Amino acid sequence: MKQLMLLALLSIAGALHAQSLVTGTVTSKTNGQPLEGVTISINQTGTLTNSKGQFNIRLPKKGSYILTASYLGFRAFSTTIQAHNNTLLQDITLEETGLLVKPVEISSLRAGKNAPFVNTTISAADIKKQNLGQDLPILLDQQPGVVTNSDAGTGIGYTGMRVRGSDITRINVTVNGIPVNDAESQGTFFVNMPDFASSVSSIQLQRGVGTSTNGAGAFGATLNLSTNEFNEKAYGEISNSYGSFNSWKHTVKAGSGLINDHFTIDARLSKISSDGYIDRASSDLRSFYTSAAYISKKTAIRLNVFSGKEKTYQAWYGVPKALLATDRTYNMAGTDKPGAPYDNQTDNYQQDHYQLFLNQEIKSNLNFNVAFHLTRGRGYYENYNGHKSLADYGIPIININGVKRDSADLINQLWLDNYFYGSIFSVNRTGEKLNWSLGGGWNRYTGDHFGKVIWADTQFDKDHEYYRYPAAKNDFNVYWKGEYKFTSALSLFVDLQYRNIMYNMDGFEAAPAYIAHVNYNFFNPKAGISYAINPTNRVFASIAIANKEPNRGDFENNYGVATPKPEVLRDVEAGYSWNNNIAAVQANVYYMNYKNQLVQTGMLTDVGAYMRTNIPKSYRMGVEVNGTVKLASIVTLAANAALSQNKVLDYHAVTYDSLGATHTQVFNKTNISFSPSFVGGLTLSVKPVKNLNVDVLGKYVSRQYMDNTSNINGSLDPYFVSNLRINYVVPQQLFRELGLQFMLNNIFNTKYEPNGSTYSSYDLKGNRVAYDSYYYPMAGINFFAGVTVGF
Repeated sequence: MKQLMLLALLSIAGALHAQSLVTGTVTSKTNGQPLEGVTISINQTGTLTNSKGQFNIRLPKKGSYILTASYLGFRAFSTTIQAHNNTLLQDITLEETGLLVKPVEISSLRAGKNAPFVNTTISAADIKKQNLGQDLPILLDQQPGVVTNSDAGTGIGYTGMRVRGSDITRINVTVNGIPVNDAESQGTFFVNMPDFASSVSSIQLQRGVGTSTNGAGAFGATLNLSTNEFNEKAYGEISNSYGSFNSWKHTVKAGSGLINDHFTIDARLSKISSDGYIDRASSDLRSFYTSAAYISKKTAIRLNVFSGKEKTYQAWYGVPKALLATDRTYNMAGTDKPGAPYDNQTDNYQQDHYQLFLNQEIKSNLNFNVAFHLTRGRGYYENYNGHKSLADYGIPIININGVKRDSADLINQLWLDNYFYGSIFSVNRTGEKLNWSLGGGWNRYTGDHFGKVIWADTQFDKDHEYYRYPAAKNDFNVYWKGEYKFTSALSLFVDLQYRNIMYNMDGFEAAPAYIAHVNYNFFNPKAGISYAINPTNRVFASIAIANKEPNRGDFENNYGVATPKPEVLRDVEAGYSWNNNIAAVQANVYYMNYKNQLVQTGMLTDVGAYMRTNIPKSYRMGVEVNGTVKLASIVTLAANAALSQNKVLDYHAVTYDSLGATHTQVFNKTNISFSPSFVGGLTLSVKPVKNLNVDVLGKYVSRQYMDNTSNINGSLDPYFVSNLRINYVVPQQLFRELGLQFMLNNIFNTKYEPNGSTYSSYDLKGNRVAYDSYYYPMAGINFFAGVTVGF
């Protein structure tokens, strides 16, 4: 594969024709100062201006092109240029809108361009060219150190992602600065936010601890999503796509543009459905997004209301190892029912979000924001259970014709009914030497966990409720972060955060009498330094301490064994970045030392969540490199690699035999579960003709162990998978845009499993540890095709 790609590159490079270079400088009309970070686009090729406001773009051939320049707070600029076989100078002057359109709540949380933290930012244009219905984690698959998976095998429905081996429960996720992680499980379920990518204007992924943010502590990464985009002109857009396994996506978007110089309204309506690759792993996903804003010179008020409703057939049990070679799509969900599997073994959930923002400029260098939010969630799992003890469900044992009936087939529902609400704020000041932010938030969660029986083949009360356990959690944090510039090249970053968590859990389904009330106080300091050697070279280093509380499952699953402890992480990172007009590269090293890390054991709960246990000593260390290079005017190569060691120290693995006796294995150093030692990605982009982009993508993930014993019998095989992506904008005069998209995934029909679970026991006959493993296969070769019409 690598040799073929190299030959293709050499062939393309040899066939190139003469090219044009478009160069220029972007300045502000108000003061004539150069503008850094302006987005310049020509023929679907984009770049950003440097610190001097300069840009250059190479075009493949002569002809007419449309050049656009956009920058937040300034009016968009567009002009037609005529390219020749020489250098074309195109200086641009941008006019300020005179409105407060910058999302203050984002600037206070995201890492700035000089911050000493590793991050990548993905624009709306990058998201759009691959958004054909797959969930948001799948769209981030090419980011460094990221491994994604999908229960249904298609990227639609329940999906997951890990960064540096850390799963989604350890990745802090915010939308416009507001926490999205579930307060109890600490996970983020993007299935509850279908097609949210169609409303996102930008994404920043910080790896490691990152800067202070709101919500759950970041132990692997921070994912910051922004939707508060300002659209000056009215627009409309219809997107439809179809793909393998009867997968459909329908999206309608519209915006009013600026009304009466102050008001904007944006809206989106989406529907996604798929039969799934795994048997019966269907998805029926619906969502909407609305945003209304009042914007003046110094004040912006915005209300966002969005909602997602999902119904997915359960596919979280995995395929048993014995069937993986012969029946890769097997799904055991619903098979307790005699005959055909139960047709409503489904997960059903609706989540409604309300966000109200006030951004206020006090002076040109001082502003603040405050936001209020409410998330309302409710839904249930429905399960068919065969031959279950009636006592477990609180149903009285009865006698039928003198025969004692103490078990039955039944259908139960496990419900969640919760509210998550609170407020966040930040005050931000910029200066010649010191920039700082003071912020924080208070959030409260209240929720009920309850179960009921809706059918049984015996006598019972209709909708019989057999348990109900309430929970409440308060989360308060306050932070101050500042950047001091000693010189124009050297800056120091300091970030101090205090966080308090009060968490009350009044009983669990597996442990009704267990009342867990905990109170944690965490101090999370961070510091770093950044030095610009010259305009194209920068080095940086940082040190951070983070603390994180156990989640609800940690208490329930470790009941009777040990009370779960909070985790401590000490993260040291250093990096180097370099760029010029042809290439850019960033390299970094990291060492993450943990105390009491909560590590996945490989086993699942009855609702597909991973069980975890505290490990006293463990660490992650690695090197990450990512970069892009323009091999020719129409060819660009982007690649990334993450090489790491992820180790548990002094690990005691306990297994049980058929007689209930324990067997302990002692390991000096083993691999942390689900932490591959190498993750690599590449994207080869070719633009052979105007308006046509062709991308070839590759992803390699080394072996992953599903528990912490490094036993190959409980592991996931390495895999390399390739995809093809084509985007074409049809030249025409009828619509603002007519775009065609095509994706061919897994083009070599590779059989691979990026996720799984394993259960170990001690085999007395073989005098060894035996593994009972389950896998989540991804689909073989499959496609998605779409069309977008913009008005």
